[in-house]
Amino acid sequence: MGSVDYYETLNVDRDATDDDLRRAYRRLAMRWHPDKNPTGKNDAEAKFKDITEAYNVLSDPGKRAVYDEYGEEGLKGPPPQAPGGGADDDDIFAEFFGDTPFTYCNNARAKPPRPYGAGCSEQNTMAPPPPPVQSNLACTLEELYVGVTKKMKISRNVVDASGRMKTESEILWIEVKPGWKKGTKITFPGKGNQLRWNQAAADLVFVVDERPHAVYRRDGNDLVAEARVTLAEALGGTVVVLAALDGRELAVDVGCGGGKEEDRDQDPEEQVPVVWPGYELVVPMEGMPIAREPGRRGSLRIRFDVEFPTTLTRAARKQIKRILDAAPAS
Repeated sequence: MGSVDYYETLNVDRDATDDDLRRAYRRLAMRWHPDKNPTGKNDAEAKFKDITEAYNVLSDPGKRAVYDEYGEEGLKGPPPQAPGGGADDDDIFAEFFGDTPFTYCNNARAKPPRPYGAGCSEQNTMAPPPPPVQSNLACTLEELYVGVTKKMKISRNVVDASGRMKTESEILWIEVKPGWKKGTKITFPGKGNQLRWNQAAADLVFVVDERPHAVYRRDGNDLVAEARVTLAEALGGTVVVLAALDGRELAVDVGCGGGKEEDRDQDPEEQVPVVWPGYELVVPMEGMPIAREPGRRGSLRIRFDVEFPTTLTRAARKQIKRILDAAPAS
């Protein structure tokens, strides 16, 4: 028998039943869990590890049988051949497990035995992590325009030192950069669920999702807005006022092709653009920030719909026709 007495560690008799072992382990684990012993955490961790190791061995019928026969040393490898060579090498293992010999590792997390010759190091090999866990990160167009830091509380399942599943919570901070697009991914390695003790936790991936906006629609790096004007405004000029995504008031003079009226010569013969249904006015550098080109932005594209009057006086119709007949053809 080796120097470690698992029965004494769990404070049970050698004929203890599975229920006896389970009750003893629960009682001692509650007492020596490191979280319940903050002032003596190192000693508690060592004691907790011993308790868990003892329970893992004694709760497994095969390991317990080997331990009872050969002690702790018997769990580290195949049992020694009986003196005089009277017993075949595989006899003792065949008695418990059939014809296939096994080897055991003295490991607190050890799982069911592996074929003899596989080696202890294989039982400690980490399995590939599960596929990443994806979650949508809903962002307003304003947040994607100016940038924002989001606070996310997550809950995930992990396997503790005793091999049992538990749920833990954590706060993650996500810095959304100006100009990020829908579908942009932010990865937090190992922050997803852990499914098994010998498997790394999955990565947690947040995928940017863009909420619809009441005024603007994003098209690549451009912003698109719709504007409805009267026929008089379409022909005579007007100013369209929009609330920019960063809170500014954006005034666009339609009668000057996007420029400012006061900056232009007031030449009555000057040709100025007019608006027609489907006309699109482009305002440079008023679109979305370009994430990979700091300081640059896309354009704002304003698409117009023209509201026509339903009736006109005969005199007004004649006057409008005379003016339009004199206008140059496009």
